[in-house]
Amino acid sequence: MTLPSILVVDDEPNYLIVLSELLRDEGFEVFTAPSGLDGLKVLGEVDLDLIITDMQMPGIDGLEFLQEIKKKNADIPVIIITAFAEVEKAVVAMQSGAFSYLAKPFSNDELIVNINKAVRHYALIKENTRLRREIHTRTNFSGMVGKNIRMLQVYEMIEKVAPTPASVLISGESGTGKELVAKAIHLNSPREAHPFIAVNCAALAENLLESELFGHEKGAFTGAVGMRKGRFELADQGTIFLDEVGDIPLSLQAKLLRVLQEKSFERVGGAKTLDVDVRIISASNKDLKEEVSMGRFREDLFYRLNVIHVSLPALRERMDDMPLLVNYFIQKFADRLGKKDLRIAQDAIRLLMTLPWEGNIRELENTIERAAILCDDNCIQAGDVQPESMDLENQASWSQEMDLSQLIPSSVGLNEVLYAIEEKMLIQALDETGHVQSRAADKLGITKSLLQYKMKKYSIDKKK
Repeated sequence: MTLPSILVVDDEPNYLIVLSELLRDEGFEVFTAPSGLDGLKVLGEVDLDLIITDMQMPGIDGLEFLQEIKKKNADIPVIIITAFAEVEKAVVAMQSGAFSYLAKPFSNDELIVNINKAVRHYALIKENTRLRREIHTRTNFSGMVGKNIRMLQVYEMIEKVAPTPASVLISGESGTGKELVAKAIHLNSPREAHPFIAVNCAALAENLLESELFGHEKGAFTGAVGMRKGRFELADQGTIFLDEVGDIPLSLQAKLLRVLQEKSFERVGGAKTLDVDVRIISASNKDLKEEVSMGRFREDLFYRLNVIHVSLPALRERMDDMPLLVNYFIQKFADRLGKKDLRIAQDAIRLLMTLPWEGNIRELENTIERAAILCDDNCIQAGDVQPESMDLENQASWSQEMDLSQLIPSSVGLNEVLYAIEEKMLIQALDETGHVQSRAADKLGITKSLLQYKMKKYSIDKKK
């Protein structure tokens, strides 16, 4: 478990030393300040779980310090230490939001009991806040929609895997709902009451990603003005979801492997080893086996992450779910936009069923949202559902000058032309790249999995 962080504020140096040593021996991470003003500075720089302050101090006293704390963080617990003669003032402090007070002299056991109560109380407050913010519904699979056989297999896998502590690797194209699967595993696990923390590993530069994952100490690098807990610390007892894990630099992969093996790490710029109990769920739209073979991903880390593998189908592979998904998004945006009678015409659904959906469910959701906003009479028509992947305004200029009458016989139908051109372009790209599918997909501007789907569609051999 990570160490709760406690700030002790007192103007007597000897008392600060004695109390901080006691608390460190009890397993807490301790910060000290000689005055209320210095304490406020620490509060602004450090993720704290508890503040202990003396009542009588020069400058601002304990009561004024408490009031300033509550302006910055109304939830953080504050324990007031008073002289016996100051009990009435301590009562005022309780009315102002102090968690408890201790009158001198008090025993170490009494102090530790109060501290543990305060830390547990604050942990519950933070967890309730997180749950309210996440606003997750208690559904079996966290809002996933579909009854396609591939999705039913995913649901079955979630039910089997969730109760275990095993690491899970989720693969699938961008937009297929990998984070939804990770949340479903978490919500159906014994860790449900603890944090679910998601990190997009592709969104941050290497130095920022290390700090984001593992936290940093004050002064660890330019701009590190205070101690900051990382996502692994925040996810203690819960689950961390590493999205696009294939984009983690090799230099950081060793540190991640250590967390998996030893469940410990150090903050950036820190020497103290922190222990964590975190379940790791990762996801990638890359082929990590191929990344391993190319030397871009550690083989030992891959096998640690890939204890259980969940593969998500692309939307084009589960088109029988399209009506369910469309109705789900229609209801979602009807509520969000205040359009209670929002509906979609059947010809619009039929059009949606014919599109390639390279952006998968995320693209479908964006398409329905845009259509819900722009449609007339709260009815989405076929003309309203042009997806992002079919932006006709950006159509290549060469196609504007093409004379189809010189290329295609008038007796040939549209589908026949489209299929013939598509098959020919696939074969040409594969020939030009030596049948290396990832390179052929890049050349065509599509994903590798879409290329494989189309190769199967046209019975194109995988090898020369």
